[in-house]
Amino acid sequence: MDRIRKVAANISGIDPLIIKKTQERLDNLTKPLGSLGRLEELARQICGITGKESPLLRNKVIFTLASDHGVTEEGVSAYPKEVTSQMVYNFLSGGAGINVLANHVGARVVVVDIGVSSDLKPSPQLVIKKINYGTKNMAKGPAMTRDEAVKAICAGIEIFEDEFKAGIDIAGTGDMGIGNTTAASAITACFTNRPVEEITGRGTGLNDTGLKNKIDIIKKSIALNKPDSSDPVDVLSKIGGFEIAGLVGIILAGASKKVPVVIDGFISGAAALTAFRIEPKVKDYMIAGHCSVEIGHKVILEHIGLKPLFDLDLRLGEGTGAALGIGLADAAIKILTEMATFKSAKVSASLSSRATEGSRGI
Repeated sequence: MDRIRKVAANISGIDPLIIKKTQERLDNLTKPLGSLGRLEELARQICGITGKESPLLRNKVIFTLASDHGVTEEGVSAYPKEVTSQMVYNFLSGGAGINVLANHVGARVVVVDIGVSSDLKPSPQLVIKKINYGTKNMAKGPAMTRDEAVKAICAGIEIFEDEFKAGIDIAGTGDMGIGNTTAASAITACFTNRPVEEITGRGTGLNDTGLKNKIDIIKKSIALNKPDSSDPVDVLSKIGGFEIAGLVGIILAGASKKVPVVIDGFISGAAALTAFRIEPKVKDYMIAGHCSVEIGHKVILEHIGLKPLFDLDLRLGEGTGAALGIGLADAAIKILTEMATFKSAKVSASLSSRATEGSRGI
């Protein structure tokens, strides 16, 4: 726990002076005031996070963590757990959705085995941080020991810090693990105190009977394990997953290094919620890439106070929504740093005061 506390203690507030200067520059670009909406907001946040007036987002990294979940024994997923390892190989061969979208925005994908239930074939592209061969069945007892939860968070910190040495200007979170929406739903219910029915979705495509069973299993798991919502590590250990805990570490480490972290969907959201419970200041360093179809994700974002950049009915995970969010972040910074000011373009500054709504442009 000492390492987690140390990293959390290094998370400071974002720079208000830089945010003010960024706003001044945005107001002097050749456009009506505020006419680029969320892109301007995003540019301000990134400048505040990095402490730089003209940040560059050259090194983009998406962390996709994979782990299995013992609760799949209860039939909570439409897919068998073997799909987790199969998808990891797909990531490594470049054939998955995250590979396509990461390439599209110029990001590299760091694939991590943090708890897959089998031994994967060695690959130069695969980072091995296996805590155990999947979690235990949380419907029968704790998903992991407290020590394992701490090790998983620390593994995430180590993964980020190792990659940071090579350079990270912006990071994204991603996941892979059959059964992980069950763990994410349980975590969300615990931290938000919302009824399980209100935060549990169909995951990989459960029918009505399967969804009811999933809800029942989550309720049973919470009642059996009695996770303490005031202790985030206790919650992770009893009803969480290794990949979720690892992402908690990545989010905390990113914030401690003043790197913006784009959060993907529901699983990443559960990690973000946990990180927020460990250190609330981490909120300012997180960018919600999108709002997932999974109903619990919206609850998470509202609870933390994050506004998603877009809603495209995504529910794939892997970091796909984070990749698209990184693309928008890159666009926001390019607007800030590459767009002409009224003075440099010799355009009348009086145009900047025009109302944005209904503007005919410049």
